[in-house]
Amino acid sequence: MPSPKLTKADFTGRYLSRFHDPAFTPMQDALDQIADIAWEAYSDERKAPVTRKAGPGFADPDYDLAVDWINAKAMVDAAKQRFEDGSEPLRGLLINGSSRSEHTCPGEMSKSYRLVQIANDVLEAAGIETKILDLSRLSSEFGREIHPCKACFSTAAALCH
Repeated sequence: MPSPKLTKADFTGRYLSRFHDPAFTPMQDALDQIADIAWEAYSDERKAPVTRKAGPGFADPDYDLAVDWINAKAMVDAAKQRFEDGSEPLRGLLINGSSRSEHTCPGEMSKSYRLVQIANDVLEAAGIETKILDLSRLSSEFGREIHPCKACFSTAAALCH
């Protein structure tokens, strides 16, 4: 399979492409410095630049683990504890998987969005606390991204962090 690794020139061009507005021209030197730092992180494969020791409860407590992952695990553990306690109300997660919205398609409101709103009303009327994950925000709101899962968990669970 061909390597997905970019050359420095390709990486820099892609990285700086979001700054083509002439308003950024006075900041070109600073942008070049930032692009150099980003290239260094990319070429050194620093996927998790902020780490700390995994700590107690891990097979290797001395392992440098991504702080984001540690924080996410703590939230999952807390949610599991609340669920097992059973004293809190039921909770539901509703997901609008449509990328369309009135912000990306003028005058458009997807059926998925409307169905999620109906489901939310029904669940809340039944005393179930709900949260809505509206994936249409990915296409309409700046800076929102979900990186695709590589589906490696089934064969390499230990690497899925």
